[in-house]
Order: sequence, then structure tokens, then C-alpha cells
Amino acid sequence: MSVLEGVTELLVAKGRNVLRFDLEAEPLENDALLDLLLGRSGKLRAPTLRSGTRLLVGYNQELFEGSLL
Repeated sequence: MSVLEGVTELLVAKGRNVLRFDLEAEPLENDALLDLLLGRSGKLRAPTLRSGTRLLVGYNQELFEGSLL
């Protein structure tokens, strides 16, 4: 099973910014996805949380509050 299987929305925290991607409307290339999902060590960025069809990557308090509460 792929991490992105069934995911339609990807939210990535980059510092204070949140990048939002609609994977149904505009699928990303594999290289672009790897740049967003993997950290410097080559492992999945933490925290990574799946909520239904939404995948949240990286930490940003506003991202988690707005997406989960």
C-alpha cells in the first residue's frame, strides 16, 4: 500500500507556510512528491498524519488546528 493511496489533498508545512495540493485536480510528479515528503535524512518527514483523504506532512500548529479540529 502506498502512503498516497486514496489521498486527494496534500498539506505540507514548510516553516510558517503551508503548501496545499489538490492531487485529484493536479497530480504531482514523483520527484516533486519526494521533495515534499522526505526530509534531509531521506525518511518520511515527521509528523505525517492521514485524516481521511487528506495527508498532513510536517509541523505547523495552525495546519493541525485548522485541519483536525
